[in-house]
Amino acid sequence: MEQTLFDQLNEWHEEDQHQRIVDCLTAIPGEERDYEVVSQLARAYNNLGLYEEALNQFETISEAGKQDFLWHYRVGFALYHLKQYEEAAQAFSRSEQLEPGDQHTEYFLEQSIHKAEKQKREEIRLAKKKASQELNGSQAKKIPFSDMSLTDFWEDSEYSRESYQSEPPTDDLIDSIEKELGYKLPSSYIHLMKQQNGGVPKNTCFPTEEPTSWSEDHIAITGIMGIGREKSYSLCGEFGSPFMIEEWGYPDIGVVICDCPSAGHDVVMLDYRACGKDGEPEVIHVDQEGDYEITFLADNFEEFIKGLVSEEEYDTSEEDKEKAFEKVAHGKFSPLLEELCSRVTEVEQVEQKIRSICTRIVEEKGHFSFHADELSYVMYDVQFWLYTKSYPDTSRDQYLEAYQNIIAFGKEFGIGGYGPSFITDWLDNRIKEGRIVQDHGMIWFTDSYAGEVIKLLRDA
Repeated sequence: MEQTLFDQLNEWHEEDQHQRIVDCLTAIPGEERDYEVVSQLARAYNNLGLYEEALNQFETISEAGKQDFLWHYRVGFALYHLKQYEEAAQAFSRSEQLEPGDQHTEYFLEQSIHKAEKQKREEIRLAKKKASQELNGSQAKKIPFSDMSLTDFWEDSEYSRESYQSEPPTDDLIDSIEKELGYKLPSSYIHLMKQQNGGVPKNTCFPTEEPTSWSEDHIAITGIMGIGREKSYSLCGEFGSPFMIEEWGYPDIGVVICDCPSAGHDVVMLDYRACGKDGEPEVIHVDQEGDYEITFLADNFEEFIKGLVSEEEYDTSEEDKEKAFEKVAHGKFSPLLEELCSRVTEVEQVEQKIRSICTRIVEEKGHFSFHADELSYVMYDVQFWLYTKSYPDTSRDQYLEAYQNIIAFGKEFGIGGYGPSFITDWLDNRIKEGRIVQDHGMIWFTDSYAGEVIKLLRDA
């Protein structure tokens, strides 16, 4: 590949113009495409989410790619996003053998192994469930919640009334919603909604045997969607099941019934895979941050409701808060963060300013983490300013790769991980707002916004 073309492709890649790469390279006759051209084309397909096409391209250069760690990594990346986790683990393992110590490879290898094992368990469980249903047929119906009192189930609040609660559903409305969703709603869910049509329960946690993005041992819900279209958090409302499936990409295997405190990054669903659209669905947790990873919760909706427990059962907030205060006050900075702070002349005692902002985060949240709140955005701004001040010729990909080494995986002064979509959403928002300039693949703050960040640090 000519150097001029190579440079142009890299520029487009840094600017996320992957379709231009595809258009350019597919215009080259197949017999004239060398190994690097096909590699770049397949990478572009990966970045466009066209993983099958990417794999087709990689297959054409498989012999030449045997000793190329990037070939194996990119093949693994495509397989991972196609949820072929066992094959992905094999590809990442080979990539790691060829290029030991790469953080991205190690991360995806660990995730692939974990997801492959979980996927296998899930396949076995679903197969047993289908076989049991075929053997036993339909079970005798019983009155839902006959052994549970619902009088003290719901929390009464203005937020619940405005966002969730509707009038009890009529039979016509139920029929209409079922037709729109394409699934028959469980009788226990309908029974509960006729008592109160949507809302926030007093008990909002459900124990899990496996860790999720929310916690090591449980998930949390914000509310239960009611039957209707009127309220924002009703089944067919503004943020209802069709919206979460169509706009957020949740799997089309059932009905989203609960939103969660992550503001869209995980949900609880009715899962109809084993029972069919007219059967009794299971209840599952789906984690968008974990590539829509599914965690089984309960055999049916009634069991899910009965299994909800108070958040107080998992409340270690005071202990966690004290540990977080200790971390942000005295935790050793990562080598990269130390380096970046050492080059700052515009702000005196910048290390203490950073600790001060992070202390406010702990005061507000009770723990040390960055999400999509105002103070998290302040820390995204600070990290970006620090990094691009020291490394002015920084591309989007370079920054996203470096980001994890500043605070996210900073050990003593770190948050132990991060959701990639939070940082990419922040970056996209700042570009859209005109606060970050993106030109010829490079990104940086405008002078005026850099000045705002400096002032914010001085005042911290």
